[in-house]
Amino acid sequence: MAKNKFHDGPGPSQRQLRVGELVRRALSEVLARGDTHDPDLNRISITVGEVTASPDLKIATAYVCPLGGQGGDDVIALLARNKSELRRAVGKNLGLKFTPDLRFRLDETFDRMDETRRLFSQDTVRRDIEPE
Repeated sequence: MAKNKFHDGPGPSQRQLRVGELVRRALSEVLARGDTHDPDLNRISITVGEVTASPDLKIATAYVCPLGGQGGDDVIALLARNKSELRRAVGKNLGLKFTPDLRFRLDETFDRMDETRRLFSQDTVRRDIEPE
């Protein structure tokens, strides 16, 4: 069985999925409204594609992508610099007993989709997958 990014078991629990989605929505709202005191962060449009929660729900990893996909490392650094303020703002919206610690990673889903499309468009691959 292949490992996933949640844990070594069969997959995330319903609770992990629910908390991850709640954090994703709250974080998206905070970033869209520009509720931080950092003007550098407020002037960037950031998409929160997915949030995964650890099995104990103490850590939430947000997979983010800046609009246009440029400057991803700078955005991750800005988010990390404002992590405590973002956690506080997200916690106000969540209604959970404990707010998970936020971690930020660059969402590379779109890059992988582009690479997959490129591979499927190659003549040798198309020849192997198309019906005769």
